[in-house]
Amino acid sequence: MKASGITTTTKKVLSWSHARTWRVEIDINEHDDERRTHAVARLYSGAPSPLRAEGQARRRPADREVPEIGDELAVARALADLAHQLLEAGAGDIERLTHEPARLTT
Repeated sequence: MKASGITTTTKKVLSWSHARTWRVEIDINEHDDERRTHAVARLYSGAPSPLRAEGQARRRPADREVPEIGDELAVARALADLAHQLLEAGAGDIERLTHEPARLTT
């Protein structure tokens, strides 16, 4: 829009009708005797019980000991498992509502 030689723009403001917050809690345990790291991710979404997912990483005997790498891999695997569970839950909900197979792509 142009007025008096000044150009102005109009911005649309999005309004969310229903906002919510989900929380993910991750516990990491390292087991030195077995050279492995175990992560448990829990998703708190307001459902009666949280979704729970696990991931593990194992260090080979010849590898250097860098705990952060085991943490990253174990957590990534737990979160990937959690994401898979959420996709399955969403597909199941769609199928219950539509009475047709859901075909979700990632």
